Amino acid sequence: MAEYANIIVDISHEKLDKTFQYKIPEVLKAVLKIGMQVEIPFGKGSRKTTGYVVELTDTPEYEVEKLKEIISIAEGSIPIESQLIALAGWMRRNYGGTMNHALKTVLPVKQKTKEKQQRSLHLLLSEEEAKQQLAVFEKKHSMARARLLKALIEEPILPYEVVTRKLSITATVIRAMEELGILKVETSRSYRNPLGEMKQEKSRIVLNEEQSHIVETVWQNFSKNKNHTYLLHGVTGSGKTAVYIELIEKVVKAGKQAIVLIPEIALTYQTVVRFYQRFGERVSILNSKMSPGERFDQFERAKGGELDVMIGPRSALFTPFSNLGLIIIDEEHETSYKSETIPRYHARETAIERARMAGASVLLGSATPSIDSYYKTQNGEYILLELEKRIEEKPLPQCYTIDLREELKHGNRSILSEKLQELMEERLEKGQQTMLFINRRGMSGFVSCRACGHVLKCPHCDVSLSQHNNGRMVCHYCGYEEPVPEVCPECGSKYISGFKAGTQKIEEIVKKRFPKARVLRMDFDTTRNKDSYEKILSAFSNQEADVLIGTQMIVKGHDFPNVTLVGVLAADLSLYVSDYHAPERTFQLITQAAGRAGRGKLPGEVVIQTYSPDNYSITLAEKQDYKGFYEKEIQFRKMMQYPPAGHMMVMLVASKDEMTAALSAELLAKKIQQSMENGKITGVRTIGPADAAVAKVKDIYKKVIYFKSKDYSQLVKIKDALELFVNRHREFANVVIQFDFNPMNGF
Repeated sequence: MAEYANIIVDISHEKLDKTFQYKIPEVLKAVLKIGMQVEIPFGKGSRKTTGYVVELTDTPEYEVEKLKEIISIAEGSIPIESQLIALAGWMRRNYGGTMNHALKTVLPVKQKTKEKQQRSLHLLLSEEEAKQQLAVFEKKHSMARARLLKALIEEPILPYEVVTRKLSITATVIRAMEELGILKVETSRSYRNPLGEMKQEKSRIVLNEEQSHIVETVWQNFSKNKNHTYLLHGVTGSGKTAVYIELIEKVVKAGKQAIVLIPEIALTYQTVVRFYQRFGERVSILNSKMSPGERFDQFERAKGGELDVMIGPRSALFTPFSNLGLIIIDEEHETSYKSETIPRYHARETAIERARMAGASVLLGSATPSIDSYYKTQNGEYILLELEKRIEEKPLPQCYTIDLREELKHGNRSILSEKLQELMEERLEKGQQTMLFINRRGMSGFVSCRACGHVLKCPHCDVSLSQHNNGRMVCHYCGYEEPVPEVCPECGSKYISGFKAGTQKIEEIVKKRFPKARVLRMDFDTTRNKDSYEKILSAFSNQEADVLIGTQMIVKGHDFPNVTLVGVLAADLSLYVSDYHAPERTFQLITQAAGRAGRGKLPGEVVIQTYSPDNYSITLAEKQDYKGFYEKEIQFRKMMQYPPAGHMMVMLVASKDEMTAALSAELLAKKIQQSMENGKITGVRTIGPADAAVAKVKDIYKKVIYFKSKDYSQLVKIKDALELFVNRHREFANVVIQFDFNPMNGF
């Protein structure tokens, strides 16, 4: 048994980001495990605080007399596998932040919530004895006791709640009968099941040739312990979920467990029910709307061996499975897989590292893979698998691209083009459904001309300028700025401004134009409650509405057989956000939206409305030509050294004092410049410091410095050097520093 424990103190402060050693008291030696939370005396005054055990050892690192002793194991401590601690260490090294930040991310639950207890009453007497006792109670007119005993004679074990509620028996009566030796109360742990009462149906899906080939390829490698990362590129409606289910079943039969990551936005009843029908009680889910208690219970069930499959957003990646065999990441291109809080990890990279540690395989799936993942299939890091046909060889929808500049010329100022109105009318007559998708990504800020489609861009970076409230437009990559013009510099039109139509406005327009249409709206406002998301989708699925209007949450993997028309309104809004991902996001959103049409027996049509009909991300999305898009986009990335052709890291320097933020950023930039000049750091380009996209939030001033390099390890080296420098110098006491590698949204 180990004598000493190395502990990370539960304080997210860079200066304390190291282990502290403690003696293990005799009473804890047999029970203390790696990952447990313990109470310890800390600092000069030995104040009581908590920490996490990351290592048990027999080697003292300091003088034994000076080592303090652990006080106790924290109440409700959840021991986690050393593998998850190692993963936290990897995340801390690769993404920055403290070890405590990383541990709080991978720990099953931040705090233990009250266990849900299930109590039941057990009759201790034989039937004969019970009947004799019943006669005594009736004689004494002890009616409550008689009522309870009569119920127990009929059913010798009764749930506590049934007795107290339905039979109206008080706790005092139960206690009295327990003291008389008539019954005993037994308590057992009850786990909250977030799936409620679903029906399990052992319905089998027969895979087509393409699907079977993919399952066989992965399974053959898995059986030989050859664990790879696969990218499954399947057109919309090609049956990727059926492939996932088939593979999971094989993995589970081999005695292993599986994690399925799905973007929160697509984690619907419709998705989960397919897994439940195959795996029943052995599958569970996580989502952000669950209570801490429900989340805690799911991790406990996983650890206790009650589950084989966990489905959820990126946090499900840390499910404490002891025998993990497969991690599936569906819609792997989604930006929600990148954490917006410290450590800013990417679930895809972290899943690959967890799989490496566990000896598991990773399967990434998407109709529109991220450029990063597809690039890795081209250089041999991932294995590419393809589904090129829709199930039952249904045709892809017919697409029409509408030039909104032409609509304006013909006097149509409505957000609905003539073609879209005509097709919607037709659908209403036939009793078919329509989805209208408003591409709201990037609504903050870019300025364009409605007459000619011209967008004001940075002359140095090939990204759009962002409109700020001070009447100026700024590039968030190099700091270039200029005033907002009053007329279009290309055609002189006065129709130059930002785009201002949201889902509510579109709902009004649709109701006015089609008064008989039943319209549903799905956006952040209408999905705030726990079940509202499901209710809207169920209502639409049950054909209680003719038109569904929504933001990107309506285009994520949903399957509505009666939808034969999809309208993509303002398709190019996401094209002009000041971000190099803009063409990729636009292509993905349009392709995914178009993929919602014609999934049933009826063929589908798609109307793409845009001011930039000739932009390659729109022309290629119309043809659903992913490979053509990839070829064009990767050339641009290589030319500009953007990821995946190179790597980027952005460092945030923030302070409540504007001057402190500015001077700190300058000092850190200079420090790196010196390291580059003396050859300690090579092949790195720096941009900045400059104001962050939003330069002031809640009275905190934010500066950013960008670093670009072909070598990721050079960026990690810069992060390590700057963290060390900041921790050693007092002048950074009031400054917050954060890092984001290959940023997706920026600070």
